[in-house]
Amino acid sequence: MGDVTRKAPEHDVDETLLEVGKPKDWAAGIPGVAVSLLRGVEQMGTGRTVKTLRLLNQREGFDCPGCAWPEPREAHGEKRKMAEFCENGAKAVAEEATKRRVGAEFFAKHPIEDLRVKTDYWLGQQGRITEPMVLREGATHYEPISWDDAFSLVAAELNALDDPDEAIFYTSGRTSNEAAFLYQLLVRSYGTNNLPDCSNMCHESSGAALSETTGIGKGSVSLADIHHADLIVVVGQNPGTNHPRMLSALEEAKANGAKVIAVNPMPEAGLMRFKNPQNVRGVVGKGSPLADEFAHIKLGGDLALFQALGHLLLKAEQEAPGTVLDAQFIDSSTNGFDEYQKQVRDLDWDDVDKATGLPREQIEHIARMLIESQRTIYCWAMGLTQHKHAVPTIKEVANLALLRGMIGKPGAGLCPVRGHSNVQGDRSMGIWEKMPETFMARLSDEFGIPIPRKHGMDTVDSIRAMRDGKGKVFFAVGGNFASATPDTELTENALRSCELTVHVSTKLNRSHVVHGRTALILPTLGRTEHDVQADGEQFVTVEDSMSAVHMSRGRLHPASEHLLSEIAIVCRLAGALFGAEHPVPWQDFERNYDLIRDRIAAVVPGCQDYNARVREPDGFVMPNSPRDSREFTGTKTGKANFTASELEYPRVPQGRLLLQTLRSHDQYNTTIYGLSDRYRGIENGRRVVFVNPDDIVELGVADGQLVDLVSEWRGGNRRAERFRVVSYPTARGCAAAYFPEANALIALDSVADTSNTPVSKAIVIRLEPIA
Repeated sequence: MGDVTRKAPEHDVDETLLEVGKPKDWAAGIPGVAVSLLRGVEQMGTGRTVKTLRLLNQREGFDCPGCAWPEPREAHGEKRKMAEFCENGAKAVAEEATKRRVGAEFFAKHPIEDLRVKTDYWLGQQGRITEPMVLREGATHYEPISWDDAFSLVAAELNALDDPDEAIFYTSGRTSNEAAFLYQLLVRSYGTNNLPDCSNMCHESSGAALSETTGIGKGSVSLADIHHADLIVVVGQNPGTNHPRMLSALEEAKANGAKVIAVNPMPEAGLMRFKNPQNVRGVVGKGSPLADEFAHIKLGGDLALFQALGHLLLKAEQEAPGTVLDAQFIDSSTNGFDEYQKQVRDLDWDDVDKATGLPREQIEHIARMLIESQRTIYCWAMGLTQHKHAVPTIKEVANLALLRGMIGKPGAGLCPVRGHSNVQGDRSMGIWEKMPETFMARLSDEFGIPIPRKHGMDTVDSIRAMRDGKGKVFFAVGGNFASATPDTELTENALRSCELTVHVSTKLNRSHVVHGRTALILPTLGRTEHDVQADGEQFVTVEDSMSAVHMSRGRLHPASEHLLSEIAIVCRLAGALFGAEHPVPWQDFERNYDLIRDRIAAVVPGCQDYNARVREPDGFVMPNSPRDSREFTGTKTGKANFTASELEYPRVPQGRLLLQTLRSHDQYNTTIYGLSDRYRGIENGRRVVFVNPDDIVELGVADGQLVDLVSEWRGGNRRAERFRVVSYPTARGCAAAYFPEANALIALDSVADTSNTPVSKAIVIRLEPIA
């Protein structure tokens, strides 16, 4: 691929107003409360703000549309707080429950050419979409379309394809369990397994690694485990912005005597200190220190760190036999220990030094902390999963846990922290391009329909298919595909090559203005809204990051009388696509969601008696044999597997930096709430690149200087224009910039081995000053 340039937007955000201040060394506090209320009142008004926040993450209310952090459970002796939400959860609700509206008048006023130059921030701030809209081939404006005509249009396009595999069906993590189950049923009834989803871009690497090592692609801990751990290792994660309610759990663990190790290329405020606004110490005091040890690691150096720690644990066991490793657990419950032991005993410490940038004394100190802990939890997020060697890195995390038997015991385990509400539930319900045969057989038997077995396409392969003319219809339930994916120019051109693009959405986003020859926007109910069908009021269910499944029931009047629930959209599309004689009772499912849950119970493992169990006060927890019984029946060996991996880390040429993409504190995934990243000291703008001050000097640029970011991949350059250099204490040789702006720098073919996840945390770049 030749050189590609991503132009800086010229409208709606004046980056000359950008201000850079001192980064914070603490998170939340009174500012978090103030911002939550301010954004709520701005978008919803005072009364609506009080009503929605009171119900957020409560048993009688609705699940946060933001992250997937779990709620306290009565069975564990835990109680929910009156305010069981964080600042970014409040922002997410404000965005969805806003009083602003985008209807036919808006689209008549704004031609598509004008909307294309707007930022995601501007598009998202316009409000809720109120009726179905169509952009016909050659048209200059979106215009209203009836629901029946919209479904007929989609059905006609799908039925006209030569092969069902020419259609791509994307899913965002916000989709409920019921909608996800029906969506995958529709797609497989149609004849394809092309079900890419947002997991492909985030925790796919975790699922691949854990499935091989423990037999299940999910974590093995509960919230109660975190509260009672001796040691919590937080790696490649910024909980203060991405999972703020996790800070309360860490604070409680600290109060119970736990220690916290933070491993990250940047000293994020949420890893250092937490001012809990729900207690006196957090309001008028200094708050609670969190990280007892901060390992300021280089990007991509985690695998080397974990191998070094394994090496040191084995060495300590050799020096004092029977005092470090859990020999009984290793002998009875694991496989592959000898191969792993041989690999890490021959560790090359020079490579560890180069990869991590950490003092050897600090690595040795961390190893001693691991040895002293009787209950250790390992938490991680995108900082591990979005590297080329992400899967072997996470396997090394599992190796450390297995060495000391830290799986299947209270206060210990593996904790991949999911970043989107119900992204884990969607996978449980069948949203995956390669579901196992057991699921497919049960689905086919339950509904009496043939189910295709050929694996479908994930996100990266779907973009390739659209680029190559092999993907002709793109249908998305939720999300902002164009902004969430890598290689922005290539991905947008791929979407434009489609015959039809369809987006089930609540609000306007970039994907609506980067469209196929014909485009549809189908507006849907949000989590906050009342869902009434033919048989009365309905509720949906979700699964959190720790496998708890519970109800979510919206209470607000819908933003428009023309909205349909995601379930209704799927069922009515199925009616138009398959006709009234189809064996799946789509109309019954639309009128009564209990009927969907009865079928989930028959198909999805662990969901038996679904309707009754989900009506319990805290719902139920999905089975997890490594956690529940220390059994690892899901692996090929029937035991937990140690794995031996080569030591890998990114090699960066002289004069270049390694860039990671990350979120501002004022965004959630691709949804931009505002222009304030106050923890990092950034206000009124987003086009910044964080660079270590010593690297700034070495590269001959200046703090505050405008530069183009140019990524280098296999002889091609990708350029993102006009970023301001910000001196910041990131690790030497490493840099950071916000996504989606920096997604243009990620080559489509730069992916993690095995998981095919885009490598968003290790982009080789150079800085080119703007004259």
